Amino acid sequence: MIGMPGHVSWNEGSKVAAERPHAAIELPEGSWWDWDVLAWGGDQFRLAAGFDLIYHHGLELVFTAPLLVSCPTAFQDPVFRAPTPEELHRVTQQLGGRPPVLAVFEADAGGGESASCLVAAERLDMVRETVLRYWREDAAPGQRFAPWVQPPEQ
Repeated sequence: MIGMPGHVSWNEGSKVAAERPHAAIELPEGSWWDWDVLAWGGDQFRLAAGFDLIYHHGLELVFTAPLLVSCPTAFQDPVFRAPTPEELHRVTQQLGGRPPVLAVFEADAGGGESASCLVAAERLDMVRETVLRYWREDAAPGQRFAPWVQPPEQ
């Protein structure tokens, strides 16, 4: 992992990933119980996490150049793990090669059983900062808002 304050990158070029290719993703310390798909378009697939996503979130997993995505739009309490040899083989066959990033996790998606989720991408960045999900006139300069949040006059 390559780190700067609030921002961590995970790809095959990083030292940790090179030592442990396709290892389980390690999240930073925090309460990351509630998750949803924040954005999916262009060249990114973005997951947001927090202890309660009504007002804000504090972590984003930003997958650049997603190659394969299989996960619900909202889920809770994911457990990240290394892919099984069978999962890695299946993804490698589907994509015609091993993806640089392969995130695999089990999560509560509201059904009777855990949902098995998988995201293959060229790169993964973890961004840790408070992102508001509602408009605030008194927000600090530079405060980031979720993509759908607009000032009332717009």
